[in-house]
Amino acid sequence: MKISLEEAIPYRLLALSVLAVFYGTYLVKQWMQKRRGIQTMQIGRGKEVQTHTVETLMGIATVGIIPAQLLSITFGWSHLSANARFTGFCVGMVGDLIFLISVLCMNDSWRAGIPANDKTELVTGGIYAYSRNPAFLGFYLQYIGVLLMYCNLLTGMFTVFAMVMLHLQILQEERYLTAVFGKAYLDYRHRVFRYLGRRKGEKK
Repeated sequence: MKISLEEAIPYRLLALSVLAVFYGTYLVKQWMQKRRGIQTMQIGRGKEVQTHTVETLMGIATVGIIPAQLLSITFGWSHLSANARFTGFCVGMVGDLIFLISVLCMNDSWRAGIPANDKTELVTGGIYAYSRNPAFLGFYLQYIGVLLMYCNLLTGMFTVFAMVMLHLQILQEERYLTAVFGKAYLDYRHRVFRYLGRRKGEKK
């Protein structure tokens, strides 16, 4: 009996591997920083109303999408072809890789949310020489990858919600970095695009 591509590829296992690598990277980094006395989670801590609101909604979105993804994987809620689903796996793994590299490059300056009192460094080397927000780009690609693998209304709604809130968080962080690092950040912002790419002729 001929087996279809849809049946031959273990999509549940592939999707779960995308999630495991991504969230495993996040949790291991958080654990390593905690051992050094660094508070990674800074979402909503002692901030003015707008910042607190955006960070809280971002937290809800990025946590809420996990059960949506897992439910979709568990019950096999998918409405796309096998080719689209395998493309989703590839996109998700690229997102995982970008996220891992960005976390490593940030070293001890990595935070979830805008630091309330912590002093961090402006990181502009490594992958940050080509993207001002590679970690967020990793989030986007992971979300899009899983959505392609298990495309349905529930996961689609949470994916859009999470991506919108992450973008709003980026805009807040840009204002924070401008206030803290001034000209150094403005020069960096001029050289490197928000998500991917550099201006032609600009030195690293």
